[in-house]
Amino acid sequence: MRDKWILIGIPTAVIMIASVFAQSPQQAQTTPSKPPSSYLPVVDTETFAATHDRMSAAKPGIMKRQKDLTETVLLNPEQKGLRAEEFEQKLSHRIVGQELAVRRMSGLYQMFLAGMNSTDRPVGTMLFLGPTGSGKTRVVEAASEVLFGKPNAIIKIDCAEFQHSHEIAKLIGSPPGYLGHRETHALLTQENLDHYHTETTELSLLLFDEIEKASDSLWQLLLGILDKATLTLGDNRRVDFSRTIVIMTSNLGTREMSELICGGIGFAPGQGASNDGGVGVDEKISRTAVDAARRKFSPEFMNRIDTVVVFRSLHEDHLRQILELELQAVQHRIMVSAGTKFTFQCSGGAKEMILKEGIDVRYGARHLKRAIERLLVYPLSNLVATNQVDLGDLIEVDINPETGQLMFLKQAAGAFIRAMPDSIIETETVDDQSNRLGAAATRESDEVGNHAGGWRWRN
Repeated sequence: MRDKWILIGIPTAVIMIASVFAQSPQQAQTTPSKPPSSYLPVVDTETFAATHDRMSAAKPGIMKRQKDLTETVLLNPEQKGLRAEEFEQKLSHRIVGQELAVRRMSGLYQMFLAGMNSTDRPVGTMLFLGPTGSGKTRVVEAASEVLFGKPNAIIKIDCAEFQHSHEIAKLIGSPPGYLGHRETHALLTQENLDHYHTETTELSLLLFDEIEKASDSLWQLLLGILDKATLTLGDNRRVDFSRTIVIMTSNLGTREMSELICGGIGFAPGQGASNDGGVGVDEKISRTAVDAARRKFSPEFMNRIDTVVVFRSLHEDHLRQILELELQAVQHRIMVSAGTKFTFQCSGGAKEMILKEGIDVRYGARHLKRAIERLLVYPLSNLVATNQVDLGDLIEVDINPETGQLMFLKQAAGAFIRAMPDSIIETETVDDQSNRLGAAATRESDEVGNHAGGWRWRN
């Protein structure tokens, strides 16, 4: 029976290892110093090779299955998950011209979804640099909109309020024995940090806006948060930041960047620069911003930041896209306000005029927003306050050919007429139209948060 062979599909390495331990206990006691290699010839090479060939010929399927199990597959680490890809797409619809910042936010979110973030550090720490009005704070607010449905679902620390060291007590509370203990409510508590968590997204967004304006005490406080994801409050409670993305914004180097954008020192194109010419300017802006941050912050502070993102300067084509988003935001503001609900539409000439008044590459999108408020929102507010606009009216904004200024034309119930089929318009009364319009406005206002950009009438 000892000379019989049983053909089984066991890998070669397993058989060779098992032969080492095939000796009896008596052999192990009598030859304790014998090296294991002396027991390997229990199955000689020629016999095993012949047996292997016979097994392969008799059972070809066994070897094929073994080969399939060891097949190498090329993986794609750049592929996005469904939730992360949806997050990136929605964020891209809200942010114009800052693709790098969108990708960095999406990458951190995917790492959080995969559970690969470190448990003793924040999910990510990022420093946003770049020209004023380029959208640094807006990226965080847009991420909050996508994740939680509202832009203010973040803990925002305005660092201009912490220019003195004693004001740190507003963040962590006063320690025992100090005046105001138990009266000063700390802002960075675990309850506030987890306030916006949902069943599907247990993630917090912590924003330190204009970090360069804070005192050195706040920077020292941040060292423990950025490195160990923990903070001890004044009453000795500990706060965990391991499920938090920490973002800091800064306008360091703004004056130098403004000169680069406007060509103030001789080697940058002016306001009419094309996108190709703006590439070199963006590279100079990036170096200027990073150098300014390194001069301002200590090396140990910069060494705790995972990613430094320098925002690009916004050109005319970017501002044109932002104009469309802002006009949708104004329409949304009208529909959710307590006043009269109406719609407006701007002609191409009106948009070009607003864009011309709102372009200033030194100030970015903020200057465009001011132009929209001055040229569009204020006149519309006057029309509503003087009862010149009723429920469901359509206001057309165009250029007055005589004065070259914006003019406002009214179509009574025009918003309703554009939204309903002709057959229904012929049979319904004006009162029925107004009731239907109000109901449609209520339904749309409940769903407006689901749209990527602003208000839309149902067609």
